Amino acid sequence: MTTAIIDTSTANIASVRYALERLDAPHFLAKTPQEASAADRLILPGVGAAGAAMDALKSNGWAQALRTETRPLLGVCLGMQLLFEWSDESDCALLGLIPGRVTRLDPKRDGPWPHMGWNTLTQFATDEPLLKGLREGERVYFVHGFYVEPGGNTVAQTQYGMPITAMARNGTVAGCQFHPERSGAVGARILKNFVEPQA
Repeated sequence: MTTAIIDTSTANIASVRYALERLDAPHFLAKTPQEASAADRLILPGVGAAGAAMDALKSNGWAQALRTETRPLLGVCLGMQLLFEWSDESDCALLGLIPGRVTRLDPKRDGPWPHMGWNTLTQFATDEPLLKGLREGERVYFVHGFYVEPGGNTVAQTQYGMPITAMARNGTVAGCQFHPERSGAVGARILKNFVEPQA
């Protein structure tokens, strides 16, 4: 299985590539949908603002292509948020692949804004293939100031002033609000579950 990393020109592309290299997972960087035509699955990374990221996806043809994509797609951090319908961060429409709205996180007494650091995964969906081999309470690394409220497409949560969608899925489209590429053995297992065929 070969994975194309969508070139969003954001800071976590290199760390995603290194994580796949550690797994010996074949992968390449694709700036346009045409460059990803030979891939079996796609990863949408992202760090930064939703509006700028959507502009980049539109300019390279990815926004339109992803709306009709049938291959497995994994969004990471901002890449997960882009899978939803609307972002209050830039007051802009997103890809609309998963129902839901991205809003500003209000951590209250749980800590500073943004949410940065290690936190636990809870409320697992028992049938979620990305979570195969993992247990409730596993810790992963978050960096985000906006979030999606848990709903029908949430497959794992975390807590930071409020319940947060940590992982979501709609068919072949899935996302991690945290950075699996920076989350040690737990993140490596999630990426391995994505890039390798499921039994």
